[in-house]
Amino acid sequence: MENETLLKEVTAKAQTWLGQGYDEATKAEVRRMLDNEDKTELIESFYKDLEFGTGGLRGIMGVGTNRMNIYTVGAATQGLSNYLKKAFAELPQIKVVIGYDCRNNSRLFAETSANIFSANGIKVYLFESLRPTPEMSFAIRELGCQSGIILTASHNPKAYNGYKAYWSDGAQMIAPHDKNTIDEVNSIRSVEEIKFNGNPDLIEVIGEGMDNIYLNRLKTLSLSPEVIERHKDMKIVYTPIHGTGVKLIPAALKAFGFTNIIHVPEQDVVSGDFPTVISPNPEEPAALDMAIKKAQETDADLVLASDPDADRIGIAVKNDKGEWILVNGNQIAMILLNYLITRYRELGRLTGNEYVVKTIVTTELIKSIAEKNNVKYFDCYTGFKWIAAVMRENEGKMNYIGGGEESYGFLAEDFVRDKDAVSACALMAETAAWAKDNGKTVYEMLQDIYLTYGFAKQKGISVVREGKSGAEEIQSMMKNYRNHPITEIAGSKVILIKDYDTLVATDVTAGTQSPLDMPVTSNVLQYFTEDGTKVSIRPSGTEPKIKFYIEVQGKLNSREEYDKVNAETEQKIEAVKASLGI
Repeated sequence: MENETLLKEVTAKAQTWLGQGYDEATKAEVRRMLDNEDKTELIESFYKDLEFGTGGLRGIMGVGTNRMNIYTVGAATQGLSNYLKKAFAELPQIKVVIGYDCRNNSRLFAETSANIFSANGIKVYLFESLRPTPEMSFAIRELGCQSGIILTASHNPKAYNGYKAYWSDGAQMIAPHDKNTIDEVNSIRSVEEIKFNGNPDLIEVIGEGMDNIYLNRLKTLSLSPEVIERHKDMKIVYTPIHGTGVKLIPAALKAFGFTNIIHVPEQDVVSGDFPTVISPNPEEPAALDMAIKKAQETDADLVLASDPDADRIGIAVKNDKGEWILVNGNQIAMILLNYLITRYRELGRLTGNEYVVKTIVTTELIKSIAEKNNVKYFDCYTGFKWIAAVMRENEGKMNYIGGGEESYGFLAEDFVRDKDAVSACALMAETAAWAKDNGKTVYEMLQDIYLTYGFAKQKGISVVREGKSGAEEIQSMMKNYRNHPITEIAGSKVILIKDYDTLVATDVTAGTQSPLDMPVTSNVLQYFTEDGTKVSIRPSGTEPKIKFYIEVQGKLNSREEYDKVNAETEQKIEAVKASLGI
């Protein structure tokens, strides 16, 4: 009976897409789904509205209310326009920036959005072609805009696209602006409310001029130009994995002074089909296979990669046996922050008023690095909008050194307010040159960080649950964890539980509770055990999965012990996984 009711509701919803305001190709696709005996596709496409959440839109492209298309993108842009006109009613001219990446339909969605903004009397700066997400963030601040959007699904598979909305500080929106925009988007009930017919006089195309301003600002981040000069011919392999990094990352490396940048020609091809990889995600080892092969062929010093919208960085380095190994997101953040803090100290720039930021699921070693160097440290929720919120809070009071998250995002500059693979790639190359100048490899530099600040190993595991039934299963899993708290992980007693949904920390040993100082609630659970293990559990806000973040501790006394300790902690992670049943 429940299925019959759902099918009836979905059918009625789909039939409204056969009315006025929808193009013929869309109507034909809706008719095909309605006529198909198997109603699975129809249900998945229409069983709910694609939610404009706190991170904007993200979903599979196609026809339907639960898909990315010009109508769902149009409703998002109309809703954002309505909110901007309320929030900035006193301004004679509201301005926005629009960027987009390599994904299929990104240009179409960007032009559709430009038309809708301009039809609402809003001035639009539209990038002439694909550009990195961080450059769009930079342009908001540079051009004095009130908002901006980027059409991208980041590192998701090729079937996806997305729409991220930003505020006047160049950061993704948080409260109250995210909630207010969501309310405006949800209040649009009909396609007739969306103003699709643009005003060309209010649309200005931008490109190379903004690129040059951005690259010149990035050059100011360099802390070791004399070291780069000595190692400028260091061999750097770079792959954009078919994405927008090809536009600016080689240019940023050259701007820093590097002259020997080796491309992976097959992956320089801009394509939303990502023809050489299963997933265009630098977190996936296979995404860097071709770059590592090129590095082996050319005896390179460093491999760099970026995801489709060039906000996440991937790297590979040689270990002590000459083998190429991948460096994970936690390690990337540690290496870059250690380099920046060390160079700040050497240059006399550490005054005691500096700070770094990490997310709660990122390695606790960053806290150790900061505290031992008398640098203030902040923890925040997952997502760079929260790192940006800390930056906004401290603007004019403290000096930002950098911030990172385990999912391969890093930001070294305060003139951008989202993770930036352009600057991160340039700084990682500089870090490698600096290590070389000091008689070390990046691998040895990483080992030295572990020797100085303690050893920890991390692993992220994603459990994917697609569709309506998957979303319900994920909800049920989180409910079960809360109703039946974990008491032991891999033989070690849980001593502390943090529930960010209730903002309560429970000291299990003492039997006491204390409040968690966070700006809003979030559906995240964390467990800390006697042996230093940390497990974080959270449903993804942008993908159909529940994520487990595991961190275990080890003891490293010398570089020679590294492989042994690494293997021991890997076994410990497997024990944690078995204990959690994942």
